[in-house]
Amino acid sequence: MPKINAPTVAEHRAQQRAALVGAAIDLLVNEGAAAVTPTAVGARAGLARSSVYQYFDSSAALLATVMEEAFRRSNQALADAMATASGPVERVEAFFRESLRLGAEGAHRPAAALMSAGLPPAALERLMELHLEQVEPFRAAVREIGAPDPSLTADLIAGMLHTALNAVEHGAPLGTVTDRTLELVRRCLSPAGGHSEP
Repeated sequence: MPKINAPTVAEHRAQQRAALVGAAIDLLVNEGAAAVTPTAVGARAGLARSSVYQYFDSSAALLATVMEEAFRRSNQALADAMATASGPVERVEAFFRESLRLGAEGAHRPAAALMSAGLPPAALERLMELHLEQVEPFRAAVREIGAPDPSLTADLIAGMLHTALNAVEHGAPLGTVTDRTLELVRRCLSPAGGHSEP
């Protein structure tokens, strides 16, 4: 019987599963989706392939779990950041600030790797669903602000976030990018030119 390195069998299994998911994410980000196989993931996690099959029956199952887990972690961090914001503009700022922090940590890399992985249609559809779930709190805050054409406004501001994330991932200082991005976001969400409607 394999040695259990946790107080209970359930905790041991949770630790092994977490190690496998972590190994799968590492392989996905660094070597691409094709590298995420039960054999490779087991080797990266220090477990036999037979152990991997106790948790995941295929490469597709591994990738599906990585997809769900990557979004779950990011969504929780974003929800926690937005929960302390006092109003809709502050919630947008919190969403951007936390997104950029996550980006600096590499949290967006699994999703980016999956987007370019040639996933089957059902998996790609689920990936898009998860993305829409992730950005909905931000979009809801833009609607609450009362910005003109809130859907388009949210799309345009999201483009700014994408550019900021790209800058951070290519080495631009997180603090500098965050401050400049939030300054521009505030301008976008304020009444045009500070004038009220006639």
